[in-house]
Formats: sequence, C-alpha cells, structure tokens
Amino acid sequence: MDFRTIFEQVPEQFDKWRPRYCEELFADLITYAKLDSSSEVLEIGPGTGQATEPILKTGCSYKAIELGESFSEIMKEKFNSYENFHIVNADFETYPFGREQFDLVYSAAAFQWIPEKIGYPKAYDILKSGGAFAMFMMRPDIRPGGGYTDEPLFSQIQEVYAKYFHPETEYKCRLDYDGRDKYGFVNLQRREYLKTREYNADDYVSLIGTHCDHITLKEPDKTYFYEGIRKVILDAGDKITLYDKITMYLARKP
Repeated sequence: MDFRTIFEQVPEQFDKWRPRYCEELFADLITYAKLDSSSEVLEIGPGTGQATEPILKTGCSYKAIELGESFSEIMKEKFNSYENFHIVNADFETYPFGREQFDLVYSAAAFQWIPEKIGYPKAYDILKSGGAFAMFMMRPDIRPGGGYTDEPLFSQIQEVYAKYFHPETEYKCRLDYDGRDKYGFVNLQRREYLKTREYNADDYVSLIGTHCDHITLKEPDKTYFYEGIRKVILDAGDKITLYDKITMYLARKP
C-alpha cells in the first residue's frame, strides 16, 4: 500500500480537520527566506493547503507539486483566484524541474514520505544559491507538558488503541531531519512553537480518521475503535485538549 496516496480516500475530511500552523511560524519563515513579490517558491506535497495561503500572500511566484489528484483539485478551487498560484499534479521524486530554481523550497508534514537520498539532494539542486529550505510538522500530545504529567484520559485512550488498533499497514516513515548537512545544506536551524486545540468526541474522531494508519483499519475493529475513543471522551466531559509542538527545520544552500 502506498501511504502517499491513501489520503485520497478522505479528501474532504482531510481538508476540514487537518490543523493549520501558527502565524508565528509563517512570520519566521517569510523573514528567514526573505520572501517578497520577486521570490520563486516551491511547496512539496501541500495536501489541501494547510500551509499555503500565508506564503501566497507574500506575492511570491508560488508553485506546488502534489501527488494526489483530489488534493490538487481542492487546491485549485481554493487558490486559483491568486494570480501567483500554480500547481502541478505530479510526483516530486520523478518530476523534471529542468532549469527551474527557487528561493524557497518547503514542505509541511510531507517531506518524510520521500526517501532521504532522493529528497534532500533534489531539494538542494533546485534551490538557488543562498536559497532557503524548510520542513515543518505538528506533534500533538494529550498530556500537558509533553507527557510529564499524569493524564487519565491519555491512559484510557491508549487502552482503546491496544485493544482495537490493528492497522492493515504500519506507518514506518523515517527521516533524519537533522541530517541535512550531509547533503550540503548549511545554517541549520530548528525552531519550535506551542499551541493548543480542543475537540469534542465526534470532532476528535473525525480528526484522527484522517491519519494514514487509521484509514487502513478494517471492520469490525474500525467500528469498535472509533466507538471506544468516542465513549472515553464523552465520559471525560466531551472535551479533549491537544497540546501541539510544532517544529520547523530551516537550512540554506550555500
């Protein structure tokens, strides 16, 4: 099973429930990359645009490359009103960029799907000298403080996972985010941002239903799993809080 395209099974749900990133991150990225209307930008794997519009609003010449056909169509519906918007429905790993080069190449929670020995060199090659490379992702936790406090709701949810969460295909993507220097990048930086989100039981079930390995669940475990998660949250007052740590990795091409 190709996890890169599994989200195509839930495009509308993905678009509605996947969280957006914080304003501080985009402000830092725009400053770091020195984006303005003269900049050329490539976003790799934009999904349905969770990290797109703040970059478009700089007036830069924006190009996205998205593997998912449904996602590409949603992107067009959202952003075609921007004259600086362009998207290609293609695979970054094999797409021929020719002589195209960019001032910024970035990816939000998508670059880990690309084999490291393909992704890093290709991103490096299509950057202009002095250009910026950025990757960022969101890691949520049910426990305040990143797991250093006791949280009964977390334990109860883990019990449901242990009993019913048996995905058809295990998520195994691994990427050495701190290994960018091995591929020629310099000025490596790592920045972190914190935010919180709150959901009721039904909304939280909709959210986790967009996770790749959750999509592969088969019946009857799938029904039992989501019913179990819903009941645990309802019993806790119909509210669950997620504590997000957003990490952005920055680097430059010399």
